[in-house]
Amino acid sequence: MAVEKVDFSLKETSPNIGSDRVFGGEKLTSSFDLVEKMEFLFVRIVRARDLPLKAVNGIIDPYVEIKIGNYNATTKNFEKKPDFEWNQVFAFGQDRLQATTMEITMRDKELIIGDNMIGKITVALHEVPLCLPPDSPLASQWYKLEDKNGFTLRKGELMLAMWYSTQADRVFTDAWHSDSAIVSGESLLNTRSKAYLLPRLWYLRVNVIQARDLVPGSKDRNPQVYVKAVVGDVILRTRVSPDKNVNPQWNEDLMFVVAKPFFDSLIVTVEDRLENNTIRCLGKCVIRLSNVEQRLLPLPADPLWYTLEDIVFEDGMEKEVNFFSKLNMCVSLDGGYHGFDESVHNGSDYRPTAKMLWTAMIGVLELGIINASGLQPIKLRDGCETTDAYCLAKYGPKWVKTRTVVDSFDPKWNEQYSWDVYDLYTMLTIGVFDDCHLHGGDAVGDGKDPSLEKVRIQLSSLATNKIYTYSYPLLVLQPNGAKKMGELQLAIRFTCSSYLSLFLVYTMNPLLPEMHHIYPLSIYQLDILRKQAVRILIRV
Repeated sequence: MAVEKVDFSLKETSPNIGSDRVFGGEKLTSSFDLVEKMEFLFVRIVRARDLPLKAVNGIIDPYVEIKIGNYNATTKNFEKKPDFEWNQVFAFGQDRLQATTMEITMRDKELIIGDNMIGKITVALHEVPLCLPPDSPLASQWYKLEDKNGFTLRKGELMLAMWYSTQADRVFTDAWHSDSAIVSGESLLNTRSKAYLLPRLWYLRVNVIQARDLVPGSKDRNPQVYVKAVVGDVILRTRVSPDKNVNPQWNEDLMFVVAKPFFDSLIVTVEDRLENNTIRCLGKCVIRLSNVEQRLLPLPADPLWYTLEDIVFEDGMEKEVNFFSKLNMCVSLDGGYHGFDESVHNGSDYRPTAKMLWTAMIGVLELGIINASGLQPIKLRDGCETTDAYCLAKYGPKWVKTRTVVDSFDPKWNEQYSWDVYDLYTMLTIGVFDDCHLHGGDAVGDGKDPSLEKVRIQLSSLATNKIYTYSYPLLVLQPNGAKKMGELQLAIRFTCSSYLSLFLVYTMNPLLPEMHHIYPLSIYQLDILRKQAVRILIRV
């Protein structure tokens, strides 16, 4: 039997994208010229007034239903609130509209038996105006409600706006989309596109030097003393001091990753390991991270003596202790390092944590996520194989997520994003994922969205002011070889804003910040710190 040959090659494409540029101030801004134009019918439902009462108790819970062909969309209801204001936007893909009219019906949730229609508005789609960016969305106006026979009601008005526009419209991001029509409730928030910044990561260095005047539980044995430091859910320990006495020394560094704002505290305890493998606490101190010195330059932090408080109970009562042991440490937040949350070889950012140490921006990276094709099915829904795909793109501290296109192996996103570039020795990462949280949050496995693999693009391979349009294969390595999960079509452009800064990057600046060279961290330390950083970002 002949085996079908799979094409794993990178293909150059010719998408129907624009060439106009928009410049704003000193910084280049996105003009949606790296994606294909998608036309949408936008409907904004604002508020209602002077509604006729049909309920026996005089209370109504109105909601609005929009019907265009096979598409049905509804607003939230009010649950007995006195004011009826929705202010919701709905976006219907014009290429899928198979109707000539749109029905906007207001219904009462309180009326379960019989006709719960309060009134309706019928609109001919060819009468809806066109309103393209950079124009503002069309202003809302009041419309009289009609009965089911088309006669105007004496009471009841609905404020709304309708217009045709593209994905560049400012309301597009927060709108309900016909691509996710089968999703409802809180899961609908997962389908929307968004951009967010990761918190700034700092390295917390705890240099444990020595302790003085410890009080062990027994004077007949040599204490086995070590220091334990805790920040959040991360616990680090020093080795047991070689000095088997009450004045042990360590001179050992413990490194943590922390994120602004510094709400956590550093908890340091000195512990003695007893012969029966139990632990006795010889003292504890708590240091608020907001009070810790922030070190920007490659200069050693000042050592300080910290009081080790010990809680002693006698006859079930806490006893006041007049004698305290001391612990000598250098504690600092090192902002001269770059806090790695990704592999060094696939890094998208090498700048130090402290913003005042950043070099000048050299340009703008623009990415157009156009579409995907031939995606593999990931799950079953109603007995049919399907995929609910979205894209994630990461560069530096900025992540972007496209909207989720539900139930499609060939989704079209056509969304454009931009990033400031400070270093060409960096990598842009784009991944395709299946959203497993759309229907009641019934996620399988570990609850993480399964990946259809990712694409990485080295910025140093891009020429300036040139648009690259390629279809990238999504490949996953399996025991029996590489498997193609589909293709992702992208458009990329790097625009240089300062050729002098670009020249300096290639000739004078080292790859990593100065602190990495003066006080270098080992490969083992960087790997441990990166794992800590990933745990922080997952919680965010």
